[in-house]
Amino acid sequence: MIQEYQLRLLPEQAANEQSIIRYIAHEKGLDVRTIKAVRTLKRGIDARQRTIYINLGVRVFINEMPPRDIFPPIRYPMVEGKPKVIVVGAGPGGLFAALRLIELGLCPIVVERGKDVHTRRRDIALISREHKVDPESNYSFGEGGAGTYSDGKLFTRSKKRGNAEKILRVFCQHGASPSILSDVHPHIGTDKLPIVIENMRKTIISSGGEVHFETCMEALIIRQEHVVGIVTRQGQELEGPVILATGHSARDVFRWLAGHGVKLEAKGLAVGVRLEHPAQLIDRIRYHNPHGRGKYLPAAEYSFVTQVDGRGVYSFCMCPGGFVVPAATGPEQVVVNGMSPSNRGGHWSNSGMVVEIHPEDVMAEKLVSEKINPDDPLVMMHFQEKLERECWLAGGMRQTAPAQRMTDFTRQKLSFDLPDTSYSPGVVSAPLHFCMPQFITNRLMRGFKQFDRVSHGFLTQEALMIGMETRTSSPVRIVRDRETLQHTTLSGLFPCGEGAGYAGGIVSAAIDGERCAEAVAQRMGIRIEENPQNNKS
Repeated sequence: MIQEYQLRLLPEQAANEQSIIRYIAHEKGLDVRTIKAVRTLKRGIDARQRTIYINLGVRVFINEMPPRDIFPPIRYPMVEGKPKVIVVGAGPGGLFAALRLIELGLCPIVVERGKDVHTRRRDIALISREHKVDPESNYSFGEGGAGTYSDGKLFTRSKKRGNAEKILRVFCQHGASPSILSDVHPHIGTDKLPIVIENMRKTIISSGGEVHFETCMEALIIRQEHVVGIVTRQGQELEGPVILATGHSARDVFRWLAGHGVKLEAKGLAVGVRLEHPAQLIDRIRYHNPHGRGKYLPAAEYSFVTQVDGRGVYSFCMCPGGFVVPAATGPEQVVVNGMSPSNRGGHWSNSGMVVEIHPEDVMAEKLVSEKINPDDPLVMMHFQEKLERECWLAGGMRQTAPAQRMTDFTRQKLSFDLPDTSYSPGVVSAPLHFCMPQFITNRLMRGFKQFDRVSHGFLTQEALMIGMETRTSSPVRIVRDRETLQHTTLSGLFPCGEGAGYAGGIVSAAIDGERCAEAVAQRMGIRIEENPQNNKS
């Protein structure tokens, strides 16, 4: 017999499967010996009150054993010799597009400007150690894209766009922990995600697809307003429909598209800082306990959002027990991001603290220059570049980042000294309240005070602001048709994922990658059938 229950347990009661079984047996009047297994369907933490509870949805197997497989694996057929589709970029959008193309009987040719996930790790280490940024291999460019080294968070609100559960199952099939299927805020971890990404690449290649690293797209091949392939930087021509999944930092691609009359739109984004607290302080605040999280709770998370003068101010990409990293993709840039290992066991917790900005805000405040072309689709990109260069100058023209104590920022005073930080290239005291545009700083100050009223102690001199967080999303949208997902004026081009302006994280980019793959298949006359094994929960 199989029963499903919704449980509300204390953290120590939910610590492991055996304690959950004992609780169920006691509460439901069952003989504990008859409970053969418990599978968690959903797990979340309720920290709204002083007593912390774990909410569990469980499936209980009574007098019978559970099936061996948590879910049936997705089958990837051999596609060598099948029609080819060019996938530009090996981030989540590109990888999931490639895997879905294989499911549909098409052969993906993946071109990635960066290096494989393991070689890329060495280049990333040089950013902190020698302050050298490889413009083709960094925290944004390389196998797995920006998501590989930015925490592996898998929470999304984009479920209406596609099957988010299938995306999680694909991750599990390639080595991720099955816990991501049940966690309310699933997370793989920066230390675990690279092997998962590598396994996805192996699936693509073993199925007859191709993956080419250090192969940058130089141009699209356009014939009579129809994209028929790409030219690589090495001069190689690859023909086929193009799924363009280059990520939010491929500025050379945006410049090429704008320079060749490909329709783009400036898109709103969010800009601010990376805010770092001691992890124990966040644990004490969020769990309402002066002793912190204790033995049975994970590093605490938070999520804040408010409105200040008609614009959102909010936390972004919160990394409990994580660290702040240098995320520049070129010279004369300082950009910061955050990540966490799978155990979230670090001494600090950080998040982006950002202000919503629209193109009209940049133009009205003249935040780029005195002469702004209102029709320039790259105006938000220029704004990002300006802020990142100013950060580089303020940090001493290295990857050293300008920083300021949180309380000093709200008082508009320079920090005399700075607390310890996880940001390995180092920080230098700088007046961020002066370095950033007033449009941003005034809203951040008021937002911080509002967040402190909700979680007393959040606004503290122990917290460090590190500048700047500018890569929250793409600064452009590559315009596409809502139904066919092709570019509105160039057939054969399928703008995809976060870089194209249609996603905001790993799962939503993966969903969009699958949708683009299906759109390509439909254009090529392949009927998309709902496969219960592959596509349904």
